[in-house]
Amino acid sequence: MSMSDPIADLLTRVRNAAQAQLKTVDVPASGLKKEICRVLHEEGYIGEYTVAEEPKPGSIRIHLKYGRDRSAVVQQLKRVSKPSLRVYVGSQEIKPVCSGLGISIMSTSQGVMTGKKARLAKVGGEVLCEVW
Repeated sequence: MSMSDPIADLLTRVRNAAQAQLKTVDVPASGLKKEICRVLHEEGYIGEYTVAEEPKPGSIRIHLKYGRDRSAVVQQLKRVSKPSLRVYVGSQEIKPVCSGLGISIMSTSQGVMTGKKARLAKVGGEVLCEVW
């Protein structure tokens, strides 16, 4: 059975695993999901992530991070652009998330990056999700 929105599935699995206080979560692999995990790792929202290529199509194992009080670093994951309604913004229209405490992840012509990096690079694109 094919999935209509694999990015929403990734975000839901991470959100549910964080609520259940699991150490790791496995998601089916794809190129865009790997890039989203790379951005989340660079920004410090998740720990390491590993990609297993076998068996096809492979999977991504994401190690979640928690604070000293056992609360998850990822408080909320929100899908912005959906298959039924794509959201595109120009570089000047990129808004900060939670007054700068969160990030937006964007797919641009220069690759997947945070909204802040896209604003600095002066490129717009599709807003995939917001994390705080």
